[in-house]
Amino acid sequence: MENPTVPSPPTVAAGSFLTLHYRLAGPDGAAVVDTFDGPPATLSLGQGQLAPAIEARLIGLAEGARAAFDLPAGAAFGMRNPELIQRVKRSLLLELGDPEADYAVGDVVEFPTPDGQGRYAGVVREAAAASLLFDFNHPLAGLPVRFEVQLLGVL
Repeated sequence: MENPTVPSPPTVAAGSFLTLHYRLAGPDGAAVVDTFDGPPATLSLGQGQLAPAIEARLIGLAEGARAAFDLPAGAAFGMRNPELIQRVKRSLLLELGDPEADYAVGDVVEFPTPDGQGRYAGVVREAAAASLLFDFNHPLAGLPVRFEVQLLGVL
């Protein structure tokens, strides 16, 4: 009697379409993103939905795998860039955004990209009468991160 061979589960490769649960946390252990308690995420590798350093660690993992990766400071989202801390005049915010908005330190504010096709966000670091100081760095830039993943499907 022959033993039927069980096919190997598919593995992650460049361009794979994935269904997964994942958790991304900073050095304090607090999750920035966590899908484990809700619906899984779906994404295509190479489309910019995850940082390239995180995507690289997924390559070769098999469907059904569960793994955790610790990335050193700056590896996932680059180092902090002082040029991405910029002062924006309140008059420009009135022109681009909600004239009724009240901005406070810690608020995340979205701006349109110059081409109008996308959006990017900055965190208010200082609020003055005539302007606001925004930090456009990724919140985890320059920090070590932990990425946990459970691969539910690989196509």
